[in-house]
Amino acid sequence: MATHVEQVMGLPVSLDLRDEGDFTGAVADTFRWLREVDARFSPFRSGSEVCRYDRGETTELSADLDEVLGLCAYYEDLSGGAFSARLPGRGLDPCAVVKGWAVQRAADRLHAAGARRFCLNAGGDVVTAGEPESGRPWRVGIRHPEQPEAVCAVVASRDGAVATSAAYERGAHVLDGRTGLPATGLLSVTVVAEDLTHADALATAAFALGADGISWVAEQPGCDVLIVDARRRVHRSPGLALA
Repeated sequence: MATHVEQVMGLPVSLDLRDEGDFTGAVADTFRWLREVDARFSPFRSGSEVCRYDRGETTELSADLDEVLGLCAYYEDLSGGAFSARLPGRGLDPCAVVKGWAVQRAADRLHAAGARRFCLNAGGDVVTAGEPESGRPWRVGIRHPEQPEAVCAVVASRDGAVATSAAYERGAHVLDGRTGLPATGLLSVTVVAEDLTHADALATAAFALGADGISWVAEQPGCDVLIVDARRRVHRSPGLALA
């Protein structure tokens, strides 16, 4: 068993690993990968691969950046342009895909190393594997959008992912790609899916869509949602498993 917490990609990332055995190397590899992603894909580091590509200093995409840009294009098309990595007047910013993608990749690396019971939490966006104890799921608290010390729900998760998009941590940072203006209409969007790449991108896209995002994300296959709208009404998928 092991625990590790590190500030990376601008947020606290914690790992709670319950498997028996020595996973020291796997844990180190997990966080080394996340630091690598931060260096390569940050739009705030002038020497990153993203910034150099955006400035035209390199035209050959790495396989990873090609995959990330493909995911950005997919979710932009799926959301009718509300989700966008290229807002007018701004440089390339694939962060809305990169975090979920990178943390899911990190979880996949842990799984490949033999880990079967862990929870990897990146600032509230979570990947779970197995159970912390036999017969009990991982319990993922969903922060109340207006009360920092409170949770509005606790989700039960086994071998899945939970992602939340909201404005309470970073202000109005989610912009509607169709207008370039801050998204309005929702206070928080939580998506539960099989992997964090999908959950995180769907949560961001739904938040950008505003009130229209409620029905849009609920109709996406393979996911459950918990949404608090601007009128403090809670919208919850019937199949969402609460702990």
